Formats: sequence, C-alpha cells, structure tokens
Amino acid sequence: MGIQFPNESAAYRAARNRLLEDEIELRRKMEAVALARRELPAGGAVLQDYEFDALDDLGRPTKLKLSQLFKPDNDTLMIYNYMFPRHKSDTRRPATHGQLGQLSPSDQPCPSCTGLIDQLDAALPHFEAGGGNFVVIAKAPLERVQMVARERGWRHVRLLSSASNSFKRDYNAEDAEGQQLPLMTVFKRDPDGTIRLFWASELDVAPPDPGQDPRGLGTLDLFWNMFDLTPRGRPDFNEQLEYGCCGG
Repeated sequence: MGIQFPNESAAYRAARNRLLEDEIELRRKMEAVALARRELPAGGAVLQDYEFDALDDLGRPTKLKLSQLFKPDNDTLMIYNYMFPRHKSDTRRPATHGQLGQLSPSDQPCPSCTGLIDQLDAALPHFEAGGGNFVVIAKAPLERVQMVARERGWRHVRLLSSASNSFKRDYNAEDAEGQQLPLMTVFKRDPDGTIRLFWASELDVAPPDPGQDPRGLGTLDLFWNMFDLTPRGRPDFNEQLEYGCCGG
C-alpha cells in the first residue's frame, strides 16, 4: 500500500498489508457501531431526580441533583459508576500506604476502576473542551472518594457519592446484595427537560468470548489497548492499587 520499512521481507510486507485491510475494516465497523448508537430510539425516562453528595466550587459539602449535573449548553451527561467499595470477590492486594491503606480491604475501591479513572482524569480537559460532560459516582461516602482523589492526584474528574440514594441499584451498577458493578451510563436531556438513559456499557454483563474479559469499555481503556499493539499482546495481569515498580 505504498509504505515500507528498512530490511523488511516480502513476506512481512504481504502479511502486513493483509492485516492493514483488517484494521481498515475494524475502523469502519467501529464507526458503524458509533452511528448505530447515535441512532438509538429514545431511552426510558429517569425514575427520579436523584440527589448526590458533592462538593461545591469552594470545596464545601453540598447536594446536587441529577438534573444539575447537566451543563446549561449541553444535553448529554456521561457517568462512570466507580466500584467503591470493591466487589467482595476481589482478592487483589489492598493498598497498605497512605489514608487509603487505613481502610479495610473490603472498603477500598476496585483497582481496575481506579486505574481507568487515572487515565480518564488526564483526558477530561480535552473531552470537556470538545463539549463532553463527565462525572464519576461512587457508593462510598464522599469524604472517602475525595481522599482517594487526593492520593491519586486526580485534578479534573468530578466526583459524587450515591450513598444516600438508589441510583446505582436502579441503573444496574449495584446488584441485589449491594455489591458494586462497573458500568458507564450516558444520559440525554430532552428539550422539555426530561432526562432519559441514552446508552450503558452492557458488554459488562454480556457473556465474554473464551479467553477474554468482557471489555465493556475496551475502546476507552488506554493501557490495555497499548498492549494490543505489542508482540506478546495482553499480559496475564490485573491492575493494583499499588505497585512495587513504575511509580504506580
């Protein structure tokens, strides 16, 4: 296709060109899926104007309703449901340092969710400059969520607590036992003010293919996608709250 690199063989170039055709087809499929998503019929209206614990612009505790999370000139709201506290089945090592390390293992957040928010926090200035609107909601008390934000160095993400409402249970980010589940939800506000669910990351609850995790937010999870570009592919690895290397 008109590109070559030093010392590559004819076999390599032929195989790479075939792979490039697959990559082009994947790009087209991703755009087709995005278009189909945008063309979904109107989703169900929200059950209530949920009230969350938050901080105001001066850092003081306040209450914010779901309707107040929409910006005046933006009819879309993206919410990541943070598994905080982590699921009872999570056996990964708990944090042992800082204020987070003072919490019991069962009260600490999900390492995978935390790693995802690490990545999204850096992207948010660009997302919001382009017209995006994003918040993170945890079941843990607001002071614990803010403590994690300080320790992780999060600067941009808006953090809320649903400790006093049923939002997570109602929108499938919490099971019948009260265990937290990972889910991205997107809401749309109609011209008359009605708020409706637009889309949720239902791959998280769909059966995964053999040898794969559900990849509910696979296109967003940057470092896993980085591994897909390497010769070894994705490692047998689970995110942690602390690492013995790499400044994690």
